[in-house]
Amino acid sequence: MTNKSIYHKNYTELGETYQLVLPLSLEGLVPDAVDPKTMFEILTYAYSQNIYSSRKIETACRRDILERQQLYDLLNSRFGDRNSYSKTDVDATFMHMKDDHMRNAQLKPGYNVQIGVDGEYIVAADIFSDRNDVWTLVPFLKTMEQNLGFKYPSVTADSGYESEEGYEFLKGNGQIPYIKPQTYEKWKKRSFKKDISKRENMAYDEKSDYYTCHAGKLLKPVFIKTQKSKSGYKSEETVYECEGCCECAYKEKCTKAKGNKRLYVSKNFIAKRQESYKNIISETGIKYRMNRSIQVEGAFGVLKSDYEFQRFLLQGKTKVKLEFLLLCLGYNINKLHAKI
Repeated sequence: MTNKSIYHKNYTELGETYQLVLPLSLEGLVPDAVDPKTMFEILTYAYSQNIYSSRKIETACRRDILERQQLYDLLNSRFGDRNSYSKTDVDATFMHMKDDHMRNAQLKPGYNVQIGVDGEYIVAADIFSDRNDVWTLVPFLKTMEQNLGFKYPSVTADSGYESEEGYEFLKGNGQIPYIKPQTYEKWKKRSFKKDISKRENMAYDEKSDYYTCHAGKLLKPVFIKTQKSKSGYKSEETVYECEGCCECAYKEKCTKAKGNKRLYVSKNFIAKRQESYKNIISETGIKYRMNRSIQVEGAFGVLKSDYEFQRFLLQGKTKVKLEFLLLCLGYNINKLHAKI
């Protein structure tokens, strides 16, 4: 019969170290946080450098962990309050661009550009790394007031800038808001007016502070929920709960919750939204919104289409802002020349 036993040659029989013989005891050599892949890389490196001492392997392991931790801390510090950044430009954030011809939700590194227009001239411009317009309104207005030396009596903006924090800032700054609510277009639809699950379609008793649903049951306040935005602004939401939805015939159309229906209502935000809504539907508000759509969107159209400015040539937030300010300066000079 053929002997199938496996013989292993011992290369250390002459007293010299030629090979790292496995398995070996690794207890006490490396911390428990080291994953198997990292340990394999360290042992491979040690074998290539002819390092077979347990103490040297431990030193190399700890050095590798320290370098990885320092690199992780450096990369993590570049995020700031974002969830992404570009390796070629750490100030740029990956955003969904409008030039997505393939319509496959393509992400590209970019900046959020904001401008303020008055009398067809660009009076303020700034660059932000945040993709959401909501968080750019307050810092943009502060910077504009600081640079111009005065503040405008009113501010007209699109629905993307609406927030309770923005309303509170405008009120404290003595400025009238002409901001279109985010649900402005939905309010006009017949489907929204017939939706019994919406708070706007429920009767509200301001004195007793409760809502009445489509089935005639009361939604009373249960508790107050406090929220804090990333800018530090605190807001309160009153949570209303229905007195009984178990045997309600309209439950499927009203809520998807297993228990009773709940409403999360920010009274301060609703009051500020209603005030802004009354402003935009007034005669003055209609003119302001019409001018905003013509002047602001028209300025962006000239910069992108007429000037063919589709992307920034520089990198870094400071350089990009300088490049855009020079572009706005050229736009204002051309506008003045055309008027003359």
